[in-house]
Amino acid sequence: MGFIGYHVTRALLERGDSVVVADDFSDAPYPTAFKRRNQADLERAFSSVRVVEVSVTDRARIAPLFEGADGVLHLAGVAGVRPSIKDPARYARVNVEGTANVLEIARGLGIRRFAMASSSSVYGNSTPLPAREDEPAIVPESPYAASKRGAELVADSICRHAKDLCAVALRFFTVYGPRQRPEMAITLFTRAVLEGKPITVFGDGSMRRDFTHIDDITRGVLAAVDRLKPGFRAYNLGSGAPVTLNDLVRAMAKAAGVEPKVERAPVPPGDVDATFADIGRAERELGWKPRVALDHGLASVVDWVKANP
Repeated sequence: MGFIGYHVTRALLERGDSVVVADDFSDAPYPTAFKRRNQADLERAFSSVRVVEVSVTDRARIAPLFEGADGVLHLAGVAGVRPSIKDPARYARVNVEGTANVLEIARGLGIRRFAMASSSSVYGNSTPLPAREDEPAIVPESPYAASKRGAELVADSICRHAKDLCAVALRFFTVYGPRQRPEMAITLFTRAVLEGKPITVFGDGSMRRDFTHIDDITRGVLAAVDRLKPGFRAYNLGSGAPVTLNDLVRAMAKAAGVEPKVERAPVPPGDVDATFADIGRAERELGWKPRVALDHGLASVVDWVKANP
C-alpha cells in the first residue's frame, strides 16, 4: 500500500472497479506507518476495497487472492537504488522471483491481463538519451536496476510461451507527489526547506531527472491496463522534460516561498547521470501524455507536507 499503489488503487475504485490489494507492509523503504495510513484512508473512502497482508514471494498464500480476477496490476516490489547495493539478494528475491510468482499464478488461472511496475533505472548510463523502450538496457548501475530489468525479461519470456497473455512493463521516471516515499528528493527537500533545515544536493547539481507527477503516472497506468494487447510491451511514463537538481531546488524554493540552505555531497554509488524519457510510444499507443507542470506538481507536495508535518 505504497505511494503509487495508493493512488492507482484509489483511481480504480473511483471508476467502479473491484480491487484486492496485497502488501507485505514491510518497513523499508516505504515506512509501514505510511502504508497503514494509506490503507486507512482508502478503507474510510471505499468500503469495498480488500487489503491482505502477504508477500509476493509467498506463492501459496497469494494464489487464492487471484480467484475471480480478470487482471493483475503488479506494483509490489522493493524500491531504491542505494539500499539495493547493500542487500542485492533481497531485491532479486522480491522483484524477480515475486514477479515470476505473480505472473505464473495469473497464467495458471487463465488471467490474460497483466501490468507491472518497472523503472527508468533499467537504462543506466549507457542508453542514449532520451531513452527509448527499444534501446538496449543491458548495463544496470545498481542491483535495483538489474532486478527490475530481470523482472521485465521474465515477463517477456513467459509471454513468448503464452501467446494469449497480454503484459506491459511500465517504466516510471522519478515519480513524485503527495504520499511520496519520505527519503525521495522532492519530499525530503520540501520538508527540510519548510523546517528551515539545509538540503543536500549531490555533486554540482547538474544531474538531471525526469520528474513525473503521480497524477500523470496514475493516468498512464490506467491507460496501459485498458489497452492491453497480446504479447509483452514496455512503456516509458515520464515527463519528457528533465531538469537539473539545481533547477529543482530553485523551483521548490519558489513553491514553498522559502530560500533554501544548500549543502553539497558526493554523488552516491549507483546513481545515474540523467534520466530522460522518450514518451512517443505511450503517446501513440496509449493516448497518454503528461499534463502536470513541475511548478503545479511541487505546489501539491508543499500542500501535502504542510498538512502532514
